[in-house]
Amino acid sequence: MIQGQGDFRYQLHEDWEQLPEGWSHGDVVGVATDSQDRVYVFNRSEHPVIVYERDGRFLTSWGEGVFTRPHGITIAGDFVYLADDSDHTVRKFTLDGRLLMTLGTPHQPSDTGYSAPSLRTIRRGAGPFNRPTRLSVAPNGDLYVSDGYGNARIHRFSAEGKLLQSWGEPGDGPGQFNLPHSVWAHADGRVFVCDRENDRIQVFSADGEYLEAWTDVNRPGDLFIQDGCVFVGEMNWWRGHKSLTERVWPENRMAKLTVRDMGGDVISTIGGGEWADPCVAGRFTSPHGIWVDSHGDVYVGEVSQTSYEGTVYRPGCHSLQKFVRVR
Repeated sequence: MIQGQGDFRYQLHEDWEQLPEGWSHGDVVGVATDSQDRVYVFNRSEHPVIVYERDGRFLTSWGEGVFTRPHGITIAGDFVYLADDSDHTVRKFTLDGRLLMTLGTPHQPSDTGYSAPSLRTIRRGAGPFNRPTRLSVAPNGDLYVSDGYGNARIHRFSAEGKLLQSWGEPGDGPGQFNLPHSVWAHADGRVFVCDRENDRIQVFSADGEYLEAWTDVNRPGDLFIQDGCVFVGEMNWWRGHKSLTERVWPENRMAKLTVRDMGGDVISTIGGGEWADPCVAGRFTSPHGIWVDSHGDVYVGEVSQTSYEGTVYRPGCHSLQKFVRVR
């Protein structure tokens, strides 16, 4: 079945991933491709980074024993940046897993007042990190980190890892955050932040000046920008369940992937719509990590086990899907 509209239509590539026999990965927190379109799957199994050829053939894995709770992945300049939210670090690796740099101090969260899991316990923004979520590399080499479940800030570092600036406080006003879940430092100088539990994407200048917010977004988990289009993974609402801000959702909203122009207007949608089983192939449980390769194909990583515990999750529910662009 082809999904999407206009120039952004996609066909699910079923059975793309060729895991080694006996392996499983459960939650996939993020996925990224290198300059050769090899695919790096960051997940919460004993093999945290699984690497594939573009056609899904297994190549290798690395990172075993390194991470406590994988959360976000970015590849830029053929370096791999991995956020570990419960270890309070973001690490930079070579493509084959050699550690080059660590941002943050392992096992030492900054003091924000946070007490898991409620975001309402965060009393103040603080320094790096308290459960960071993802890193983005700006064209000039600066590193932007969204921070995160236990903080309410964006931190900007130099390419060498020196902290240059931080901004953000807990709340729902301009420049405030309730779970900055992903960040993208774009080539035009703007910085896009998935302010997930405020149901919006906030847009800033490179030095943190508030510019605007896109509010017709449902719990944005991740975003990716390519060729003037913004790909956004939008997570679900479950009627009667509580968000991390302790707000009770009044209705069901299905998870989806939207493609938007640079002003935030939707030009194509995969998923969403009326209620349907989110574990059916081509639907979404929780689009947590989005990546688009050089061919325009879209990879979606999902935290099916984490997001659906106590609801409709079942072991066969997908956590990684590839959508091939139909031209």
